Amino acid sequence: MAFYLGIDFGTSGARGVVINEVGIVQQQVRYPFEMSPSVDLANIWQTALFSLLEQISGEWRREIQAIAIDGTSSTVLLSDASGNPVDAPLLYNDGRGAVVMDRLKSAAPPNHTVLSATSSLAKLLWMSQQANFAQASYFLHQADWLAFLLHGKLGISDYHNALKLGYDVEALQYPLWLDKLQISIHLPKVVTPGSPIGELRPEIAVKYNFPEDCLVCAGTTDSIAAFLASGAELPGEAVTSLGSTLVLKLLSRTRVEDSRYGIYSHRFPCLKKLETKEDLWLTGGASNTGGAVLRQFFTNTELENFSQEIDASKASTLDYYPLLKPGDRFPINDPNLQPRLEPRPDDPVEFLHGLLESIARIEAHGYELLQELGADNLTRVYTAGGGAANNTWTAIRGRYLQVPVLRSVNTEAAYGTALLAMRTMRELNAFQTG
Repeated sequence: MAFYLGIDFGTSGARGVVINEVGIVQQQVRYPFEMSPSVDLANIWQTALFSLLEQISGEWRREIQAIAIDGTSSTVLLSDASGNPVDAPLLYNDGRGAVVMDRLKSAAPPNHTVLSATSSLAKLLWMSQQANFAQASYFLHQADWLAFLLHGKLGISDYHNALKLGYDVEALQYPLWLDKLQISIHLPKVVTPGSPIGELRPEIAVKYNFPEDCLVCAGTTDSIAAFLASGAELPGEAVTSLGSTLVLKLLSRTRVEDSRYGIYSHRFPCLKKLETKEDLWLTGGASNTGGAVLRQFFTNTELENFSQEIDASKASTLDYYPLLKPGDRFPINDPNLQPRLEPRPDDPVEFLHGLLESIARIEAHGYELLQELGADNLTRVYTAGGGAANNTWTAIRGRYLQVPVLRSVNTEAAYGTALLAMRTMRELNAFQTG
């Protein structure tokens, strides 16, 4: 029997899921990140990647046919010609690109996805002004670099990760307006998510006892991987990822793009036989609110216990905009948006109720905005991420969303990435035998 490995790099750690050829999970492995201001992110990622491989049972490793990796959208780094990072990576929510927005606006079309301080292209422009840019040969997304560590081929990305770099996912090419920016670096070659890139490096296959022909596939972003894992597949169905941040994805026949609100659309393969065989669009956005704010004030045990004391049928009177630091991306795209966490009641249950209710309002606002701008009407919301297990929060969200709110078929983004690898091998085998 064949097996497939999906690896997810989130904000708090890395996870791996091994599935068999019918999608049943065989093993799950984890590597939590210990973050600090002085941490070497690239080194942590590399250590995490190979730790996950080592944790997988040798029984499964010997039969794994394909591997795919997802990373956080717009987490990027520069590397030299050998793939070594030349500086610290910039994370998904890094807003240093705000200082290059005038230059970016002079080249990009109005309201384009890249016109955000946290977009991959804004980060690249900021990087191009730094002294060590002269040492760089490649601009890579997190998932691109991690996959390179496995297959050894530099400068390859997928069109999900490359969207916020300016790649035209409708025409499947870089737009001509990018030339106006005159950035002297190799932009990634962009392929379809899940495309086979190359076999696992021989030394890695031998060390970890993988098949010598095990393929490493092009990856995707963590939120799209979560969508793949959810079970959603029809227009109007959506996935909310309640992890460290809040990510909304709504499957739509219509592409919606508007940088004023931090909204963008990913090209998405049609998974069901609809009246059209054309690809659909996964439209949405990502907010900096979410679980990371909750964990600033509560332990996991407190979150679980206090949530059980909340009456989810009653609305909280507290009106917050929960952020760890100034700035949000969606549904309000403002790098200077101030956190609103006052007044703070003495009762921790009341405070948590206000936080959960406020994040639910932000989620509902996000879906309302997507529909106002032309996306399909919301019919169902699946939930992924750690917040999916909080029944109180689910009930509060259902009150605002007014549609069924369900837990995803599988809540691990790594499961969705494993499905991506599995589908790639199925299509490859079908092509070879057809």
